[in-house]
Amino acid sequence: MKTAEIKGIIPAILTPMNADESVNLEVLREQIERLIEGGVHGLFPFGTNGEGYILSENEKIEVLEATIDQVKGRVPVYAGTGCISTRDTIRMSKKAQELGADILSIITPSFALASQQELYDHYVEVAKHVDIPIVLYNIPARTGNKLLPETVAKLAKDVDVIMGAKDSSGDWNNLQAYIAQTRDLDKDFRVLSGNDSLILPCLKEGGAGGIAGCANVYPHVLASIYDLFKEGKLEEAQAAQDSIASLRAVFKYGNPNTIVKTAVRLLGYNVGKCRAPFNQVPEEGIEALKKVLDENAAKGMR
Repeated sequence: MKTAEIKGIIPAILTPMNADESVNLEVLREQIERLIEGGVHGLFPFGTNGEGYILSENEKIEVLEATIDQVKGRVPVYAGTGCISTRDTIRMSKKAQELGADILSIITPSFALASQQELYDHYVEVAKHVDIPIVLYNIPARTGNKLLPETVAKLAKDVDVIMGAKDSSGDWNNLQAYIAQTRDLDKDFRVLSGNDSLILPCLKEGGAGGIAGCANVYPHVLASIYDLFKEGKLEEAQAAQDSIASLRAVFKYGNPNTIVKTAVRLLGYNVGKCRAPFNQVPEEGIEALKKVLDENAAKGMR
């Protein structure tokens, strides 16, 4: 199996778009350089913040090819290859491995309600067709399907290439259970927070870091949470963790990934809007976002 260390702050990198909603690969490459310069520890194209839910298969391939080419091995590339069907997930996962992805992030199937046995069988079947690490991805508010800690633990135990799990449920007890139930395995299984406000608690509990949407806005700050923690500077790590609360408070004005992309655009980067219909932030939200960005700029956040 190809190995890549699952750790640190991995931005769920946004997908820049032109005015006609086509993918802007030139600006994507610019954002990749910005994030790597910011000290991030990996990149995750077409997650929630990358609008993976609305990109075509060809667009995903173009984004992944450009990302891998631009990164040039400097940090691991996590490819989001989860689809609704097992068959489509296998095809996308094999393609991502062929293109040179380091790790696969596979979201649970969505829309139709799945039993835990169906989810288990889905991941087991996909894993038979690839030979790179898989990170399970739980985000029940978006998919309608919750991957229970017991299922994660069984998959981690039974399937060699399943090497990690990202929990975006926002449920601290669930994230804790992911860590607790995979801690004593005969392999180095890593748990990542998918909720940016839980990165430091996750690390303290024994997790490995976070896949972070807010890292698109403040890559240095988010990366420092992990780096400071590893250096034993817990007070500084806590301050970095606390500093993103004002940005997250603006999420109440719309879809969080729309807020994140709007914030990056307001910082002066030509990333465009999210693809319709998920692309609106009310004027009061724009004003609140501008205020937060200005306040944080005065604090030196970047």
